[in-house]
Amino acid sequence: MSEFRHLKPAGKAIFTDRYTKKAKELLTTWSKDEKGAFGLVGLPLSKPSISHSGAAFAPGTIRDSLQSYSVYSGEQTFDLTDQVIDFGDLEMHPTDIVESQKRLYEGLLDIYQTEAADNWILLGGDHSVSYSAIKAFKEQYGQVGIIQFDAHHDLRNTEDGGPTNGTPFRRLLEDTIISGENLVQIGIRDFTNAKAYHEYAKEKHVTVYTMGDVQEKGIKSILETEIERLAKRVDYIYLSVDMDVLDQAFAPGCPAIGPGGMDSMTLLQGINLATQYESVKAMDIVEIDPTIDFRNMTSRVAAYVMLEFMKGKKVNKQ
Repeated sequence: MSEFRHLKPAGKAIFTDRYTKKAKELLTTWSKDEKGAFGLVGLPLSKPSISHSGAAFAPGTIRDSLQSYSVYSGEQTFDLTDQVIDFGDLEMHPTDIVESQKRLYEGLLDIYQTEAADNWILLGGDHSVSYSAIKAFKEQYGQVGIIQFDAHHDLRNTEDGGPTNGTPFRRLLEDTIISGENLVQIGIRDFTNAKAYHEYAKEKHVTVYTMGDVQEKGIKSILETEIERLAKRVDYIYLSVDMDVLDQAFAPGCPAIGPGGMDSMTLLQGINLATQYESVKAMDIVEIDPTIDFRNMTSRVAAYVMLEFMKGKKVNKQ
């Protein structure tokens, strides 16, 4: 107890309401043999980005943004009560991209093997982290289906730039870690991809929903159709959420902002719906650069995506 009146540790002298619990309070540091509903890992890699990106800073900013929210869902009239076991961030090599991606794979495989969590939330980083995360996930959990929320196919060739943030799903396909039939891309935007990669997606039997499809069919119909299809083919489903699937008005902190994207409510509804399925077990959130964001708007959406993931899983249990 402090000998000085009204004094608290640095950063702790903030207003508190006795009836309100903040979502950030759900985070608890992992200790050996601890198990829970959710595991959290930061993947702070953004050097493979095609364009300048400070996405390596996003895991911390997203965690901090949880302080903006309470744990109470007024729509469902319940509190989120499950602790989120936070393993921290994996350490990246200061200069070697390939070594960093190897560290992500090795570190996540070690973490998955603890079986500490029923569900996993991974905070990037740029989209290159998904290759390592999904590779490790498959080794631990078996055949995996991917639902990718994204403006881009991320099926670029590796000859022109190596393993960048534009190549993770091509690498997963070429290395036979996933099959095209088990990859669903939602939110692909006009004037954002090359014809060659659209043709490659068709050649590999990737299921592609453009933003026009989302508007016409609705996110609920798309997800119900694809999750039920994937659940018959794979052991588990992994959600990969590239925040640039959102219109630039909702995600100013994405390096690849652009008009014509998804609104935040549609994305949040989609995440909540998807996570009500038992087969959905993991999610990554990528492509936020806090250094160019406005009032952490994009990180706050990402934190809300985490809460919808947790909310969906709680609804599934009831």
